[in-house]
Amino acid sequence: MEESGYTYMPKVIFQIEGGSPVSVECNRGDNLLEIARRANVAIDAPCGGNGSCGKCRVQLVEGELESMKSRHISDEEYAAGWRLSCCSKVVGDATVMVPDIASAYQSRMKTADLSSPQEIVIFENCQNQLKASGIHFENRYRSAVLTMAEPTLDDTMPDNERLTWAIEEALGVERVELPFAVMVKLAHTLRENNWNVCVKGELKDGTFRCMEITAPTDTAVVGCAIDIGTTTVTMVLVDLESGKILAKGSSGNGQIRYGADVINRIIEQGKSGGRKKLQDAIIKETLSPIIANLCASAKISARSILRLSVGANTTMNHLFVGVDAEPVRMEPYVPSFFAWEGLLAGDVKLPANPLAPVLIAPNIGSYVGGDITAGTLAAGLWDQDEMSLFIDLGTNGEIVFGNRDFMMSCACSAGPAFEGGDISCGMRATDGAVEACTLDKYTMEPTLRIVGDPGQRPVGICGSGIIDIISELFRCGIINAKGLFVREGDRVKRDAHGMGRYVLAWEQESDTGREVSINEVDIDNFIRAKGAIFSAIATLLASVDMTPEMIDKVYVAGGIGSGINMKNAVNIGMFPDVELEKFHYIGNSSLAGAYAMVMSDEANQKLAEVATNMTYLELSTHPGYMDSFVAACFLPHTDASLFPHSVQEM
Repeated sequence: MEESGYTYMPKVIFQIEGGSPVSVECNRGDNLLEIARRANVAIDAPCGGNGSCGKCRVQLVEGELESMKSRHISDEEYAAGWRLSCCSKVVGDATVMVPDIASAYQSRMKTADLSSPQEIVIFENCQNQLKASGIHFENRYRSAVLTMAEPTLDDTMPDNERLTWAIEEALGVERVELPFAVMVKLAHTLRENNWNVCVKGELKDGTFRCMEITAPTDTAVVGCAIDIGTTTVTMVLVDLESGKILAKGSSGNGQIRYGADVINRIIEQGKSGGRKKLQDAIIKETLSPIIANLCASAKISARSILRLSVGANTTMNHLFVGVDAEPVRMEPYVPSFFAWEGLLAGDVKLPANPLAPVLIAPNIGSYVGGDITAGTLAAGLWDQDEMSLFIDLGTNGEIVFGNRDFMMSCACSAGPAFEGGDISCGMRATDGAVEACTLDKYTMEPTLRIVGDPGQRPVGICGSGIIDIISELFRCGIINAKGLFVREGDRVKRDAHGMGRYVLAWEQESDTGREVSINEVDIDNFIRAKGAIFSAIATLLASVDMTPEMIDKVYVAGGIGSGINMKNAVNIGMFPDVELEKFHYIGNSSLAGAYAMVMSDEANQKLAEVATNMTYLELSTHPGYMDSFVAACFLPHTDASLFPHSVQEM
């Protein structure tokens, strides 16, 4: 409608459960999910908005939307206003309610973020192991408090020379560098503090490069170690001189609204303005708020952060830096960079000292990135005689096998199932997620453990819970090797097409008023995900003529690893059937490696060696991988001899 030159633009109001409403104007016909993304309203869409996952549910409160019917929304729910935002177009003013669970990844996702005593112990053990291997936790960053004589008519030495002389005297260095960023604030800082100041910077080869000048009371020399995961981001601030952790925190990765997996994000960044949008989502919306909160908690200035380190997969590294990630997914799969030196915080506008170097853990392949090289460093495979298997679980499953003599690596696309994607009641590990389950084999009644405070009712199922449920259903003979229901009972229901499902919580028992269940399609999707993991392991072992019996240790990393029942993971054929004593959960190994990077110059040298000495196996071109994958898409496997301890109690 046009009136007096005015073009009417519909207004959409997003009422965020537990938050403030967001109002945004748009054009008729605009996709609701895209509008939400432009307005920075977090609506979970693991499938990237193609309508397959059913997670982007919103409720139409007022107005009208043009919405396609979806199998993910029942007729009753549709009548109550529920819609998939990715399948809805705006035709006029509308008000929609965004469920809190849709945006929970921003603040309440369960992560391996050193928030528990167990995670702290695991983290410290990684650092102690690195120190025991001979790596010294020393770096070149120093601070010094200086007292200078005030200039007079008889003492007219300029400020830069006066400061240089004082630094040389205090630190015993031969040369001092004063960058422009220090020079522009030099005069004011010296006079404001009556010629008593603190300088901070890098001491190398007899030269002190001054990076910051502050009041004499501000002596903090701080490093920042960051793990950028596809789903979550974790960070610690550390005193570069003592190694003490000053603050820690985590958040969901703001890029997640553009897709749960790296492929969808690569596609998104290839659109007009997409690269800047994805970079802003990680730096402005995710990293910057965490840094601000941690600096406030530690009572330090962000400019005191003089060194940063990043452990991230290859795609996340590209999106973080702001370079084109398209080559990552395009044959011959040669990314823009594996290693990058010389990046400064100011280059990517991180809230830190603009002169602070940003150390990026090197990638070794399109789908084996710096999070894995950093994790391998922390796990210590490079310093062991034993044959060790390192597994980092996520949307991509990355695997390393070897010892001090050699290391092989590969990556497989497990899909979003471990994060709850492609599962009808799947969700990430936030409040209300079923994270563990046991079944009574006679009554088929479940006992559930729910993420959240005591009394929290179930909302959905996260990755560790899915593993438990499928293992228990198989153990109790409720499903067969193909994941089909073969036992009937009160909790086994079938739809009009005969597809079976197991109900973990009835409508009246859940926190949403909808039943929490797992069906045959869900199970099939997860079997494919676990099959991808095991077949990748099997192919990697076969490439060096080795078998599971030769594995001495299995290191499991990643957020999902903390809740995994290793016995159940073996029972369904996800992990090799080796003694349970060989399994070790090592927490957020990427963060542990990033901490070592920011603290230790020797750790950085060793990390470069680890990356150089690691051989990358491209599974997509390996002749035996697909056969191995097909064979692994059963419970536990088509070759039962590989899993002698997998049981069914009929």
